Amino acid sequence: MFELNEFILKRAEELGFGDVVVLGYETNRRQVRFANNEITVAKHWHERKVELFVEKDKRIANTTITELSRENIERVLKTLKKNIEGLSPKEDYYGIAEGPFKYKDIPETFDKAIVELDEPNEYVEIAINTALSEGAKRVAGVLYTDHDRIYLTTSNGVEAFDEGTGIEISVRAFVGDLESGHGTCSARVLKKFDPELAGRKAGEIAHMARNPEQGPEGRFDVIFDPLAFANLLSYMGFMLSAYAAEAGFSFLAGKLGEKVASEPVTIKDVGNLPNGYGTRKFDDEGVPTRETTVIE
Repeated sequence: MFELNEFILKRAEELGFGDVVVLGYETNRRQVRFANNEITVAKHWHERKVELFVEKDKRIANTTITELSRENIERVLKTLKKNIEGLSPKEDYYGIAEGPFKYKDIPETFDKAIVELDEPNEYVEIAINTALSEGAKRVAGVLYTDHDRIYLTTSNGVEAFDEGTGIEISVRAFVGDLESGHGTCSARVLKKFDPELAGRKAGEIAHMARNPEQGPEGRFDVIFDPLAFANLLSYMGFMLSAYAAEAGFSFLAGKLGEKVASEPVTIKDVGNLPNGYGTRKFDDEGVPTRETTVIE
């Protein structure tokens, strides 16, 4: 992939682009789906792609290339050059990060045991049996394993590589037609993966959901389950991106330094969290990941 990155960078510079970021991805993903207490589908994907960012005279563009022949890459670069000349300059563009950088290994982000895992079905069976033991009648869901490699090359002297793994399971347990519960577990290393936990939570909630009663009207304090809160937080995460702010999507645009949340609320972007599902060594420009407070 680095040879391909170098080819793209060289041709982009020859075509007159200034800043260039070439981000290559190589992904192996396995899926095991299950329904009615049985495994129903097993699949495997291998994917290679390149995400490309280019700049010329403060005009910027980006694209994703999935057909990685040199002929197609040439076509994409020439199309980008033609299209970018019709764009307006972005006056507040100040360039990409100046490399090179040094990177520290982040614990619990790569596990050879996940790469070499021959039989993920046993973890599915653990989740199913645990949910059934908690009172569920039917269990369904999906398990994924991932092995990702990232290759970064930029026109500002960055060449960086990172490799990561992950395993996750999502379990839905049913007691009747309407009563159900949901449990999940995800980890970057196999020793921290606990499908029993996901199955137990799904089964317990399904069991508690039997014979529902209408609650009274009124105002109540609510404690959100982590899954429900994560769903809410995902919207906040998007609103905190520079893209969302500049495109006019974010309700936080122009609010720097203003109060936007309750006093006790602090939200941090921790890009180097051990065992974090989005953790990697560097961002798309090659800057080492770190902890950044976004709401204090």
